Amino acid sequence: MFLTSFLKKISSSESKPPPETVNNVILEKAVTVSSPVNLPSWKDRSIWTSSCRQEPNVQNQCQEIKEIITDLLRTIRDPEKPNTLEDLLVITDESVQVQPFEENGYLVRIDFNPTVPHCSLASLIGLCLRGKIQKNVVERIKLDIVIAEGKHSTEEEINKQINDKERVAAALENPNLKEMVDSCIRDEE
Repeated sequence: MFLTSFLKKISSSESKPPPETVNNVILEKAVTVSSPVNLPSWKDRSIWTSSCRQEPNVQNQCQEIKEIITDLLRTIRDPEKPNTLEDLLVITDESVQVQPFEENGYLVRIDFNPTVPHCSLASLIGLCLRGKIQKNVVERIKLDIVIAEGKHSTEEEINKQINDKERVAAALENPNLKEMVDSCIRDEE
């Protein structure tokens, strides 16, 4: 499978030299960046409409990553109903977009449609999507999860919540919420 070999190749090529220790204090080597790194986010709509590397190999890799992520998301169950998000059309084949980013990375954007415009569990669904991908796909993917435009009454606030690392980490520290997310993303045996 491409993604597995892709992730293994990246993790094996990222060997850092050990940090220096002086009087029990660890000194990290300074890293200079020639230009500031400013990753696009869910607000940067232009990245999803602009053309990027179009080599056939890159297109094939993007398509394969899209299919892997879409297959992962198909199995997530709705927090309120016994159906999957795919059954309820919260996630479809068109929900996942993948584009190459920088040298070996990929931007992954997931647009989901809550079942109703005032869905009280839209944030939880976003956490479930993020949790499932983070459990199964690790490095070199910048993940943006958003509610499809115009599909929720508070989409802007929810998009901020589910794409803010600190808010996500804080939410998952709540044992009840973590248990609910885990039950939704658990694979059926």
